[in-house]
Amino acid sequence: MEWETVIGLEIHAQLVADSKIFSGASTVFGAEPNTQACAVDLGLPGVLPVINEKAVEMAVLFGIATNAQIARHSVFARKNYFYPDLPKGYQISQYEAPIVAHGTLNIEVDDETKTINITRAHLEEDAGKSLHEEFPGSTAIDLNRAGTPLLEIVSEPEMRSADEAVSYMRELHRLVKYLGICDGNMQDGSFRCDANVSVRPKGSEELGTRTETKNLNSFRLVHQAIEYEVERQIEIIESGGSVVQETRLFDATKGETRSMRSKEDAHDYRYFPDPDLLPIKVTEEYINVLKIKVPELPKEKLVRFVRQYGLAHDDAKILIQDPETATFFETAVEVDGADPKQACNWLIGELFGAMNKANRTLADVPISPD
Repeated sequence: MEWETVIGLEIHAQLVADSKIFSGASTVFGAEPNTQACAVDLGLPGVLPVINEKAVEMAVLFGIATNAQIARHSVFARKNYFYPDLPKGYQISQYEAPIVAHGTLNIEVDDETKTINITRAHLEEDAGKSLHEEFPGSTAIDLNRAGTPLLEIVSEPEMRSADEAVSYMRELHRLVKYLGICDGNMQDGSFRCDANVSVRPKGSEELGTRTETKNLNSFRLVHQAIEYEVERQIEIIESGGSVVQETRLFDATKGETRSMRSKEDAHDYRYFPDPDLLPIKVTEEYINVLKIKVPELPKEKLVRFVRQYGLAHDDAKILIQDPETATFFETAVEVDGADPKQACNWLIGELFGAMNKANRTLADVPISPD
């Protein structure tokens, strides 16, 4: 039997903000454990959360950039579950009334363009972090991350291969960096992915039982986890078994997923409107002001680089992969007498080659564009 893969991704983008989403506590990465979690983040008695307006602005910018519907009235909800890194016993998120819905993102796979629909993008707070290696036989909890502002971006289950999923994730990663709403630092957990994967007989319209593989923080891991999970599910079904709906983790060392817990549905979380937070009201005037703030996005920059600088399409695609590289190139060609094609060749060939060999990024290369 031929099988078809069905993939939907949930991307968690940590928003670039100096303070938490509902408190004034700092979000600086790398601080001593448990030094940046205040009474509001911990939900202690007598405290009240207050929304960080910057987080709302960044969510609306994302909605504009993805041609999405921006809710004029959105509501925060309490998502109830108990984990050690969630001291309140609930997470403040959005459920029935997210701030952004029904957006689109175009991806390219094998030189073909495909549109992936974005179901929703909602604001929520992050949980703390469980540390399993620090103390043998025990789990330590660092609550610095609790309350950090997140934008969770949920796609429709429209991707049909690991390659498509990675292309979508890369495009989204590029977009949030260009918008300046997320630094995209995957090693620090600023941009991470949960992959929902199922398989079904080719030609069938009915979705198979899905699994969710949590907290994938690199494009390589997303690709490996999806391919492993597809093979695992097909093998189970062809052996006469049934796939169990569950949450799984990916073991990068062994290259396999393993069961973490049974997969919850919405009713398990007992969502209800948060009584401590007012609804968010977004006006048309507010949206129009933010439209002016949307920068030149990657696809627009690609067209301009080809037209303005006479670059080959494939070379221009490399230069617009992230805003730092594009800015470096444009700053270089502003120098009197600079040849754009020569600058492009040097950047892609000589500098990128040296950077890869030394495992460096543009941020720590001691060479200025001029």
